[in-house]
Amino acid sequence: MSGDSSFSGRQPKAVQSALRVLEVVARGGAGITAKTVAAQLDLPSATTYRLLNILAGEGYVVRLPDLSGFALGHKIGVLIDAAVAPTVCTAARELLAEFRLTVRFGVHLAYYTNSTIRIANEDPEYPLQHDESFLNRHLHASALGKLLLAEKDDPMSLVPATGLTALTRETIVSRSELVASLSAVRADGSSHQTGEITSDTACVAVPLRSATGSLFAGLALSGSAVHEPALRRCVPTMIEAARQLAPLLV
Repeated sequence: MSGDSSFSGRQPKAVQSALRVLEVVARGGAGITAKTVAAQLDLPSATTYRLLNILAGEGYVVRLPDLSGFALGHKIGVLIDAAVAPTVCTAARELLAEFRLTVRFGVHLAYYTNSTIRIANEDPEYPLQHDESFLNRHLHASALGKLLLAEKDDPMSLVPATGLTALTRETIVSRSELVASLSAVRADGSSHQTGEITSDTACVAVPLRSATGSLFAGLALSGSAVHEPALRRCVPTMIEAARQLAPLLV
């Protein structure tokens, strides 16, 4: 049998060798040379260079600008972010609990990586209808996703190759519509969706930013689509809550 669907006899060993190379680069730190990697793993130099070049091509390692050696790449951060569960300090959890007492909607806190949403604190009384994986596949349809996309010079870089999926009749499915929607997010300082994920739900979200202005989290309110006007009226109080939360979370 041939093709991408099966492993040849040598492929599993090549995968193991690549993972071992990553481990050595991680332990050795920025600037470790291919020669050092080869020596530590007792691999031929040609094999080591080939594996490092493959890993660099995929973003798991990078060659330093002065060509002196290698370091871990941005893809490693993606793996770590996905593996480590987000945590929220006690003071922030207490503030969220107090805020939930003042509104009749679901209150959710999410962290952002460079390209994904991580749900950090979900409202236990009004849980989200969709999980992290779903939200990250459809960033264009959620209020939290639109906050992240609005930060990007090229938001389409975070859209799957299959394009903008139409989850409902209200979902944005054209690039021009998405660009206009994200411009409004930047102008308003908040984002929203009504009937874009499921026809009967609505959500608004506001950003949490670091002292330097970088987006690192989002505060969202979720409810029924018929309550969309009431959700929007909550934005000023959400902004104040986000202002209080931000220094507790950075």
